[in-house]
Amino acid sequence: MNGSVLANVVLGFLWSGITAYVLLGGADFGAGFWDLLAGSAAAGASKRRRIAESIGPVWEANHVWLIFALVVTWTGFPTVFSAIASTLYVPLTAVAFGVILRGSAFAFRGAVSELSLQRAFGAAFAASSVVTPFFLGTVAGAIASGRVPVGIARGDVISSWLNPTSLLGGLLAVEVSAYLAAVYLTRDCERHGEADLTRYFRRRAVVMGVITGLTAIAGIGVLHADAPRLFSGLTQRGLPLVVASVVFGALSLVLLLLRRYVAVRATAALAVVAVLWAWGVAQYPDVLAGVITVSAAAAPEPTLLPLVVSLSIGSALLIPALLLLYSVSQSDAPASPSHL
Repeated sequence: MNGSVLANVVLGFLWSGITAYVLLGGADFGAGFWDLLAGSAAAGASKRRRIAESIGPVWEANHVWLIFALVVTWTGFPTVFSAIASTLYVPLTAVAFGVILRGSAFAFRGAVSELSLQRAFGAAFAASSVVTPFFLGTVAGAIASGRVPVGIARGDVISSWLNPTSLLGGLLAVEVSAYLAAVYLTRDCERHGEADLTRYFRRRAVVMGVITGLTAIAGIGVLHADAPRLFSGLTQRGLPLVVASVVFGALSLVLLLLRRYVAVRATAALAVVAVLWAWGVAQYPDVLAGVITVSAAAAPEPTLLPLVVSLSIGSALLIPALLLLYSVSQSDAPASPSHL
């Protein structure tokens, strides 16, 4: 394979890893969103217990994909990594602190018995579950709107991520995360025979699905005015995927109303995947929108070839293990929060 082909193969691995992080890590963040809104310690106890039992066995695995995406980017596309890291260091620093605070707070909350400490760690877990995806969304918006130039710290460190497209990306990231979490939790509650909680998360999945759809519709005007290149790509090459996202999103709402909680997991995930890949198709062949292409940004061929080989072998080992983990976590023997 020549360098161009290898670069595109690496890009395929990278985008697949980002997709997995959005679907799995995103839902993990969304669970924290519902933890935040669960109510007082007494009123929200059953909801927080279900959230902890559902994400406890898999939350660390869900966030492996973020590390995967970072490693593949700095190895396969080093100029892109340096440009993003140096221009967007403010939101990326917020993401790093959010991930650390969220993980430690979740673990500590399950290990302490004092109510005051549980509340403190719970608040930290929930708040960071909202802040972290928001800043990740602003990073995506900065890249998609072409505000990250090639070079070290060439972009504006504030306006690059504090702009209409980035704010739209941050808002959608929080909403999509909350929507996926509510959908996944609805099925978990049904599987455990928790009828009240099933209705609780079902209603929230429907409401958040509608809110996310309305935000996306409003975002059309934002992109038209603030990111015309991305808007053009989404309404041309990416249009079939945008339409697919609308169809799967509408179908998901119908399935929720019909209480088809297994099927809606698939359609909700497909709706999110479709819009994510619509962005990728709209921006391709650029890695940084309007700035640098895949081939131009890629590392030399002697670096790409062993990277592709290692990614292929690693995927063959990792994916079956993760599938086993998720299948076990969906068994009828839930993990106890006290052992998280």
